[in-house]
Amino acid sequence: MIYTYLHYKKKRFELSDLMAWEIFFIILLIIILAPVRISMEIKKILGLGRGLDALFATMIGLSYLILFKLYLDIDRIEREITELTRNFSIRLKEIEDKINEKKIEKN
Repeated sequence: MIYTYLHYKKKRFELSDLMAWEIFFIILLIIILAPVRISMEIKKILGLGRGLDALFATMIGLSYLILFKLYLDIDRIEREITELTRNFSIRLKEIEDKINEKKIEKN
C-alpha cells in the first residue's frame, strides 16, 4: 500500500488509480486475515458448494475485470500513438515541402 502511494506521489498514476489499488489491497488483506469467514460469506452469496471454490471463482472474475481494463487502456494508447504518428508525419511533410520550395526559389 505504501509502495502504490509512493508511485502516486511520483505522478506515475492518477488519484483514481491509487484509490482502486488501495481498495484492492485492503480487500486482499481482509481475505488474507480471515479467509475462512470471507470464503463462507462468498459461498452463501454465490451458492457454491465449498467456500474455497467461491473464493477462487471471485478472484477469477476480478482477474478478468482487471484484464479487460488493461485491454481498454492498451487500445486507447494505441489509438493515441496512431494519431500522434499521423500528425507528426503530416507536419514533417509540410516542413519538407517548405524546404523544397525554398531550394527551388534559390535556384
